[in-house]
Amino acid sequence: MDLDLAQLRALDATVRGGTLEAAARALHVTPSAISQRLRALEVATGRILLVRTRPVQATESGQAVLRLARQVDLLTADVARELGGDPSPEHVPTLPIAVNADSMATWVLPALTPLAGDVCFDLYREDQGHTSALLRAGTVMAAVTADAEPVPGCTSTRLGGMRYRPMATPGFARRWFPAGVTPEALASAPVVVFDRRDDLQHRYLHARAGDDVAPPAHYVPAAADYVAAVTLGLGWGMVPDQQARGVTAELVVLDPAAAVDVVLYWQQWRLRSTALDRVREAVLAAAVRDLDQPGGPGR
Repeated sequence: MDLDLAQLRALDATVRGGTLEAAARALHVTPSAISQRLRALEVATGRILLVRTRPVQATESGQAVLRLARQVDLLTADVARELGGDPSPEHVPTLPIAVNADSMATWVLPALTPLAGDVCFDLYREDQGHTSALLRAGTVMAAVTADAEPVPGCTSTRLGGMRYRPMATPGFARRWFPAGVTPEALASAPVVVFDRRDDLQHRYLHARAGDDVAPPAHYVPAAADYVAAVTLGLGWGMVPDQQARGVTAELVVLDPAAAVDVVLYWQQWRLRSTALDRVREAVLAAAVRDLDQPGGPGR
C-alpha cells in the first residue's frame, strides 16, 4: 500500500479542524483539494476513513490511518530539524496530548512551557478515567491517565498520585456540618461536582454515607472555577492538594481522616521520536517534583 504524504496530512488536518474548510485553511489549499486528497487516500486504503459529519469523525479504519499520519508527521519533523536545524513553523511538530483538568490546572502546563517553540501542543481536556480512549482512537499521541494498563501500541509509566480532600469554607462547614461530617449532613449538604464523569465526590460519599446518599449537586466543569465555587461557598467539594495550597486560608478540610487518592500514569505511543521523548522527560520530572510518590509526604 503506497500512501501519499500530502494525503495523510489532509486526513490529519481534517480531523484536527473538524471540517474540510478548516483543513484547507491549515494547509493553504482549497477545500476541493482536501476532498480530492481524502478521496484518493480512501481509494489507496480501500476503506472509508471519515464520516462526513460536523465535525468529521474518523472511522475505525480512519483511526488506524490517522495514527500513521501523525507518526509520519512527527518523525518527518524530527528528521527535518536534525538535518537542517530549521526552526521554521513547518518543522515544529504538533503533539496532541490528553490531560485531566486538575493536572492541567496545576503541574502539567509548567512542565511543558520550557518546550514551547520546539513543540506545539494540542491539549485535550478529559477526565483521567477516559483519556486512554483518546489514545486508542489515535486522537492523541500521549495522555495523563488513571489507567495503568497500557493501550495497545503504547508504553505506560507511573507518574504519582493526586490526593483529594473534602473541603469547604468555614462558614459552609458551620452551617451544614455543625456536628461534624455525619451521614445525615452529607445527605443534605450541597456538593460541587466537576462534571457528570467526575466520581470523586461520589466515591467519598459512598464510603462515608452509603450508596443511596444523593445530596444537591452543582456542576462546575472547569478546574479553576470548580475551586472558586467551593471557595465562594456554593458547596463542598473534593479539592486536590495541589490546588488547595493556594487557597488554604479560605478553605477547611471537613474530614481530616478521609481522602481519595488518584494515581496517574503517562501513556504514549511506542514511537522513537526526539520531540515525544523530550515531552515525556519533562512530564516525568515534573511529576516527581509535584505529585505524591510512594513513601513520600502524605502517603
